[in-house]
Amino acid sequence: MILLDGCRVVVTMDDAGTELENASILIDGGAISWVGQGRPPVREQPDVIDGRGLVALPGLINTHHHLYQTLTRVHAQQSGLFDWLRELYPIWATIDNDWERTAAEVGLAELALSGCSTTTDHHYVFPSGVTGLLEAEIEVAGQLGLRFHPCRGSMDLGQSSGGLPPDRVVEDIDTILSATDDAIERFHDPAPGSMRRIAVGPCSPFSVSERLMHESAALARRRNVRLHTHIAETLDEETYCQATFKRRPLELLEDLGFLGPDVWLAHCVHVSEADISRLATTRTSVAWCPTSNLRLGSGFAPAREMIDAGVRVGLAVDGSASNDSGNLLGEVRQAMLTTRGRKGPAAMTAREALRVATRGGAACLGRDDVGSIQAGKRADIALFTVDGLPHRGAEADPVAALVFCNPGPVQHLFVEGKPVVHDGQLVNLSEASMIWT
Repeated sequence: MILLDGCRVVVTMDDAGTELENASILIDGGAISWVGQGRPPVREQPDVIDGRGLVALPGLINTHHHLYQTLTRVHAQQSGLFDWLRELYPIWATIDNDWERTAAEVGLAELALSGCSTTTDHHYVFPSGVTGLLEAEIEVAGQLGLRFHPCRGSMDLGQSSGGLPPDRVVEDIDTILSATDDAIERFHDPAPGSMRRIAVGPCSPFSVSERLMHESAALARRRNVRLHTHIAETLDEETYCQATFKRRPLELLEDLGFLGPDVWLAHCVHVSEADISRLATTRTSVAWCPTSNLRLGSGFAPAREMIDAGVRVGLAVDGSASNDSGNLLGEVRQAMLTTRGRKGPAAMTAREALRVATRGGAACLGRDDVGSIQAGKRADIALFTVDGLPHRGAEADPVAALVFCNPGPVQHLFVEGKPVVHDGQLVNLSEASMIWT
């Protein structure tokens, strides 16, 4: 057992939004067995982590990423999505196992150090003749100790067929479906408390055929796994969909059977009121990527409107080549600020933004066992210090200070009750070994 003792504030993220001052958390195995003030109900002496001065949050949940992009930051700095992709696809066509492993180490470590306990990854680039890419990132996530939801992504619509990606990075449909089914068979664990689940992730309407979208949805539902794709990210995409399919992006997904409670969609920047209603009615979730959308000049996703309409919205750093950072706590701050920039200073509170990154992320990934600090939930807990220089003067509200002030690194991170970060340092990988030129 581990006791996180005397935390300055425990932010439970339960339905009532309970926050407990000078409170403790008892971890028994991989689960939380008790949360409260005073002495925990234990018969044996637990290992104690001093929580004084620390704010305890549920581990943050990242709902969209492209880990392989970590090694191609700051490219195409003045480009929008389509031109950015055209510049980077030839580079990404050269990825191999060493690339994937290094990128996953850096990207996942960066997330962990920002307090992220669970992340997905949308890997859709499989150059001809290269194998073991999905396996490499799964191995790294296991070594680091993060809860991992990788998507077996895909592209079958190359330039010769009217798509955006070069032909050498697309696959044929039969290969995609077979490889996806194999990944589910080998790696998906549906059990409560699972550390790894596989999703099906065709890339986007401009890189995937209608047939692949339809058959991917059928495969996911046959195997009872979740579905993911990019949609409604840019106005260029909307123009492409109108010209190619005679439908707007969300209308296309609806016709393809790609909406529902087992689906979460990345971006949803350019959505109408009817689209938002469609998402809410079908119980489709959304991965909100504010920094990536800003970096590429794509626009501002109407996350406030989606949340108010009952859409389940999670937060995401997106790929590191369109964010250039993997700091999920920093993304919480960005989410709050962009919403206020769109809708005014009362449009989103710090606690609402944190809720999107915890409970909202859990909903996106179809999990009810993470996202809050409650007895019976999995022991995914991030502890942040609020007594350093960046938080001086913010003593009145240490929880809000985590979002309003400069997002600092996590002090301790537990995933499934095991330490992943301790005293600000990675436990299972060496940060120094990842730094190379």
